[in-house]
Amino acid sequence: MRRTDPQDHGPVRYGPSALPDDGLPVLPELSAVLAAGAGRTRHRPVGGPIGGDTDLLDAACGYWRRRGLPTRPEHVAAAPGAPALLLALTAALGGDVLVPRPCAAWWVPYARLLGRPAFSVPTPAECGGVPDPYALLETVRRVRAEGGDPRLLVLSVADDPTATVAPPEVLHATVEAAAGEGLHLVSDETWRDTVHAPHETVLVSPAEMLPQRVTVVTDLAGAFLPAGWPAAIARFPAGATGDALHARVLDVLTALDARIAEPVAAAAACALDEGEPVTARLAAGVRLHASLARAAHAVVSASGALARPPRAGRHLYADLGPLRGALAARGVGDAQELEDFLGARLGVPVPGGHRFGDDLGALRVRLSTAELLGGTDEERAECLRSRAPLELPHVRRALISLRSVFDDLRDDAERWEPPR
Repeated sequence: MRRTDPQDHGPVRYGPSALPDDGLPVLPELSAVLAAGAGRTRHRPVGGPIGGDTDLLDAACGYWRRRGLPTRPEHVAAAPGAPALLLALTAALGGDVLVPRPCAAWWVPYARLLGRPAFSVPTPAECGGVPDPYALLETVRRVRAEGGDPRLLVLSVADDPTATVAPPEVLHATVEAAAGEGLHLVSDETWRDTVHAPHETVLVSPAEMLPQRVTVVTDLAGAFLPAGWPAAIARFPAGATGDALHARVLDVLTALDARIAEPVAAAAACALDEGEPVTARLAAGVRLHASLARAAHAVVSASGALARPPRAGRHLYADLGPLRGALAARGVGDAQELEDFLGARLGVPVPGGHRFGDDLGALRVRLSTAELLGGTDEERAECLRSRAPLELPHVRRALISLRSVFDDLRDDAERWEPPR
């Protein structure tokens, strides 16, 4: 049985940040709310910022109601980032953890931290983020046969790292399989509001399919807040089971003193209210990163490398396996060496697939579109304002640099290709 054991290369403490940053200037309206709350120094007791204050919980309920998930404040918790919520959920639920392969870099370390076994399950050909239902059933049964106790499945419909969106029929089959095995699901919906073509892409939450067994987690750094303002919300199932889980999670958050700073909580509530400035910025940011992702995908595909077309987020997951010969000639034989090689050539972080639970020997990396926006706040703000951001000189230079690296590898691969 394949566990997500740590590799010799790239220990967790040197891994990528939990969420790729959007690279854009902070929305002035949110900065103003944060600044207005900076003078609040009172340390609230439990029931205040631990678990979320009233304004934030109400705003979270409104956010989910607008997405077809009726929610009451007593079914919501908040914490300084989704990792704290996942840690608390893993501690509260107990048992072994199941994750798709690959998965977000921050999912598995919290199981390891708690001493919980974590098992990875292959994903279907159509998408990442969701385990193949048949592989999930086989994994659960083998783990139990070996004396394990699988209780928790973590998945994401809009996925990091693969930037795909799971089709509803694939998701439904996986959710049914998980329900049949009595698993609790944590649906990481951090990226659901960054879908590139929302009118053409059907995104369904597992909580709509299996409301009594799904806890939804959303890190606001995905769509609403800067990564440096940590805030996340969780929606628990209604009913006795959900109430008990909610109480246990609040106990863990209290023990960790995992409270959101009051200025950040105020900014989070403002963002979740989704006023016009917030929604306009979100839409502009999604359009920008979607165009950059398409351009990066074209570069990668032209080199002979593989990547699913990006559908959400601000990243791209590339498989350079077809260029293995060219990479081997440059001393690159695994994902850690590929991370080092591309990071040095491009001058930006390019985390290898082993960070996301993929095999070390697979030549996969996550590319971030934020790295194409330029090096200064002025350049990045110009990208937001421009109707043709790909034509801006600094963006063109970044894309040319990316294309140069991948074209060199393609040319080397063609020279290494044996004659037919």
